[in-house]
Amino acid sequence: MRLLIVWCPDWPVIAAAAAENLLPHIPAAVARGNEITSCSAIARTEGVRRGMRKRQAQERCPELKIFEADPTRDARLFEPVAAAVEELAPGIEVIRPGLIAVAAQGPAGYFEGEENAAERLVDHVAQTTGVEAQVGIADGLFAATKAAHRGVIVARNRSAEFLAPLGIQELTEPDLVDLLRRLGIRTLGAFAQLDERKVADRFGGLAVQAHKNARGLDERPLAKRKPVEDLEVTQHFDPPVERVDQAAFAAKALAERLHAELNERAQACMRLGIHARTEHGEEVHRVWRCAEPLTPKGIADRVRWQLDGWLTNNTLTAGVHLLRLVPEEVIDAAALQLGLWGHDAGAEKAARAFVHVQGLLGPDGVLTPVLGGGRGPEDQVRLVPWGDEKTPRHDPDQPWPGRLNGPSPATVKSQPATLTDAAGQDVVVTGRNDLTGIPHRFALNGGPSLDVAAWSGPWPVDERWWDPETARRAARMQVIAGETAFLLVREDGRWAVEGVYD
Repeated sequence: MRLLIVWCPDWPVIAAAAAENLLPHIPAAVARGNEITSCSAIARTEGVRRGMRKRQAQERCPELKIFEADPTRDARLFEPVAAAVEELAPGIEVIRPGLIAVAAQGPAGYFEGEENAAERLVDHVAQTTGVEAQVGIADGLFAATKAAHRGVIVARNRSAEFLAPLGIQELTEPDLVDLLRRLGIRTLGAFAQLDERKVADRFGGLAVQAHKNARGLDERPLAKRKPVEDLEVTQHFDPPVERVDQAAFAAKALAERLHAELNERAQACMRLGIHARTEHGEEVHRVWRCAEPLTPKGIADRVRWQLDGWLTNNTLTAGVHLLRLVPEEVIDAAALQLGLWGHDAGAEKAARAFVHVQGLLGPDGVLTPVLGGGRGPEDQVRLVPWGDEKTPRHDPDQPWPGRLNGPSPATVKSQPATLTDAAGQDVVVTGRNDLTGIPHRFALNGGPSLDVAAWSGPWPVDERWWDPETARRAARMQVIAGETAFLLVREDGRWAVEGVYD
């Protein structure tokens, strides 16, 4: 199928910078954990690249502003761009924030040629939203996406020739790319020349799909079929939904219902249509295209992202009265492979219970701890709402010099405290990391004073010294007061409890 792709380069960075009102001349990047996943053109001129560690990127560009990855923010801010494209090319499919696909036949016929259609779409997006976009046209999604990255139109039935000289790193599976490089396969054309059966025997199913992409074949599954007419789920809201958090709860419930309906028919969704109607009669519609069959969480995430975009970008003038999910394209459920020993029914039952509790208490009613890197106990644990991506705050694989050795405090808290010597004077940590007195009495803020039975430390904390805005200087100590051990931190001239060893 001949596709037209609209691509907004570096969209995660553009969205993050827009959300924070960052000036365009400041280099910026987006990171997931400790790895740079996207960077601006200005940052690239300073040597910043995707895949770098944060520290390495900041060494090359000290002025670099780094944002945490946020798919919800990316989707919300991309909605005006999607709406602008849809004004000229109805029936778009949002592959991911920053990338839109549409059948090329309609725009090309209306604007009298593919070149004219590409120019009109780029100009319209820039005039309407102020966002720069590139358009590529080719046969198949993979080839059309690569064409959009280069801003070219590939002649019909010439996708394989266009892809052949491109580097093997254009594939999206890093493990496969690394293996192929070690085998001496450097281009997509060299990979495409391999026998498909041998690729399947040697590398497995993901490699077969990548092999089809390299040959310029459409990667959509051949087993796809249209869903039956009644395969959709609808929810009416009274009163109408006007807040994103309310819509998120509805999205989870609808996702579970739709997934159950698909399971009964042994099907899985590849393209999800999201329809909404307001109490004023406004109707909006968007199709999300997915590379893999959607799970309940995948459905709920896309519904939440889309509703967030509609409700926060003034697309709608009233609350959502009706929400309908329609699987626009389905495949056999065999594409969803369970583990070797089957499905964990107990885990699924618990997950449904957690979602139900969230519906009653709100998204922060059920939190999941995620362990990561960092020097202090508070840095190492991040609480994320149930169902959200379990991404640690800091990369756990880094060395983290100065990190406290185990065991970790059983309770992590932040509470003011006092630590005094025998004369009642405040114990201070000097610039040479020495104590001005021997700890004698300890007290929590407003609590009774306790004798210090033992203590150790202090251990200095000197973080991000190269960035005055985020630099931190502190010192930690462990004390035993009464029958309890405490982890203390001295910062900005005050003591505070960071953890309690129960």
